Amino acid sequence: MNAELDRRGVLEALLFVVEEPLPLVRLQEVLGDEDPATTEATVRELALALENEGRGLMVQEVAGGFRLATRPEAHPWIQRLQQIKPARLSRAALETLAIIAYKQPITRAEIEAIRGVAVDGVMRTLLERGLVRMLGRKAEAGRPILYGTSSAFLEHFGFKDLGDLPSLREIDELIGASGAEPARPNANTAAEPSPALPSPVETGPAEGGEPS
Repeated sequence: MNAELDRRGVLEALLFVVEEPLPLVRLQEVLGDEDPATTEATVRELALALENEGRGLMVQEVAGGFRLATRPEAHPWIQRLQQIKPARLSRAALETLAIIAYKQPITRAEIEAIRGVAVDGVMRTLLERGLVRMLGRKAEAGRPILYGTSSAFLEHFGFKDLGDLPSLREIDELIGASGAEPARPNANTAAEPSPALPSPVETGPAEGGEPS
């Protein structure tokens, strides 16, 4: 029996049973590889095999690790099977999350200064969903809490790291190409286009509706 096929089969099983993406170093440890390049090669071989065989699953690299995910082409059938709407973030939550992603570390007061409205309810939702986390306290009067995005944020949107975020220039070009008018910045902030986030990656059963 082909040893490489056995290795791919073991790797496929590992990625299938985990709830969170597995880092390469952890996969190397479990597979017993001395060289991380060997483990990475097996990951790439499995990804290629799934693609070439037209499988409904693919290897996805997100949040500093690897996992199995359903292919986007299969989502219409998955939604038909579930017959429920996937969990979605409200526009207010997405706008707040985008500000945090691009400006982190950032305080609640700074977020509210940019948005021009209170964000108590939205922040509670983002924290409960695990998309935002507390990073510490700012060294100023009152010691306000600093917020930033989490690894769950990267996983939710299919980013490998924050470097995958589209640049403000790219967002501005997309807004111009679509003919849409960018949101007017708050008078207390610099005049730059409002950041935007892509649609989340759907990899499993849908959740209930977003309360905020």
